[in-house]
Amino acid sequence: MFNFEEASQKGKEVMEGVLKSYADVTKGFQVIAEEAAEFSKKSFEEGVAHIEAITSVKSPEAAFELQTSFLRASYERTVSEMSRIGELYVDLAKTAYKPFEAPVAKAAAPAAKPAKAAAPAAAPADAASAA
Repeated sequence: MFNFEEASQKGKEVMEGVLKSYADVTKGFQVIAEEAAEFSKKSFEEGVAHIEAITSVKSPEAAFELQTSFLRASYERTVSEMSRIGELYVDLAKTAYKPFEAPVAKAAAPAAKPAKAAAPAAAPADAASAA
């Protein structure tokens, strides 16, 4: 028979997990936004400094070298920052899933047992059809 108290308790547990996950996800997005804003600010400042430096160069060769080194450094910083932000997203996903890890494993456990029991029965039939 359906137990309303148990269902209510499970619903409450799920809701608490959702709220905790929501708070953690919000915090994670905030960290990512701060990281992206800081990177944008730093990139802008470096770009302005580069423009000031390149306008004072006397020869095209020196300008080319300066531009090449700026682009190389800029590319490396961007790749590094995108890797860092990617790691933050991975951490965010892990944090968001954490409250649901135990309930999902618990709910999946009964479904996995019948599948394991049915698997050996299917193997001999496959072997016979292969022969």
